[in-house]
Amino acid sequence: MHGLILFFLIAFLFWFGRSIFIPLLAALFLWYLINAIATYFRRVMPLHTPDNRAKHYWWAKILDWVSRILSVASICGLIYLFATQIRPMLSELLAALPALQHRLISMMAYLSESFGVTLDINMLPNITKFISNIGASAVGMLTSTGMILVYMLFLFIEQSTFNRKFASMFHDKRQSKKMRYILDSIDDNMKKYLFVKTIISGATGLTSYLWLHTLGVGFAGVWAFIIFVMNYIPTIGSIVACALPILYTLTIAQSLQLPILTACGLISLQILLGNIIEPRLTGHTLNLSTLAILINLVFWGMIWGIPGMFFSVPLLVAIFIITAQFDSTRWIAVLLSANGNIPDKRED
Repeated sequence: MHGLILFFLIAFLFWFGRSIFIPLLAALFLWYLINAIATYFRRVMPLHTPDNRAKHYWWAKILDWVSRILSVASICGLIYLFATQIRPMLSELLAALPALQHRLISMMAYLSESFGVTLDINMLPNITKFISNIGASAVGMLTSTGMILVYMLFLFIEQSTFNRKFASMFHDKRQSKKMRYILDSIDDNMKKYLFVKTIISGATGLTSYLWLHTLGVGFAGVWAFIIFVMNYIPTIGSIVACALPILYTLTIAQSLQLPILTACGLISLQILLGNIIEPRLTGHTLNLSTLAILINLVFWGMIWGIPGMFFSVPLLVAIFIITAQFDSTRWIAVLLSANGNIPDKRED
């Protein structure tokens, strides 16, 4: 009973403090992503092995900074692309959405009359409301840009002191090693997840854009951007990302050829990149139950909306790793796992 009360108190705290927690998580996400991209940039550069770093210390340090600069430039390039290319098209799409929603309702009414089947118009997805919510969430994040940048600045400034601070927190060496193991596990898994997810989401968005552009679908850049962003939301994100451009083609096409081609192409790309290639790249990094992911997705979505869905998997990864390291909570990690296999517990 006490645990249930504590759970609801924590959930209320997260909901009440969402204006603080969401920018902080966004800063952590970008900080992790920049470090993850920098790590992979560094691996393809010379002098990345411990022996070579020891022999050529200063050259290795210079290459470290080059990898970080390239990583930041990559993120800035995406932001610039959104600001200059995607955002104007998104404004045009939002202005056209009410008319598209009306055509979708008219099409459903026509199908009802043609086949003599009564269809409830309320079953239709409100694409105007949904895309407006996505836009509102993006604008909300942009309005918090100043706070996010401040958080990121301090994270990068204090990054070099984290190890010293952490060592000072624990006087017991065994406890210190265990906590260091937990943090290192979270760090490694999070970096791998974010890097692979970003690459796969980017590839899915790019190939989807090329397919939609080839078919002549309007607002191809907006749909590709939505696919890129929604791919971070497990399962539901991919379904919604494909459904929106398919529904759009249904409202504008004179025949079913364009919607069918759009659906086949987008669904095939999601299966190829998300269900075949991504698991091969991540390996067993995310040995998480699909049901646990969905419940976690709904929970954070109820508390923080779309940003909560966006951060749901990284938060679940952290919970999974932490609960696996303590006897009293290992049962939680087992429930969260896909097959009962959980990370080995580091002995005290």
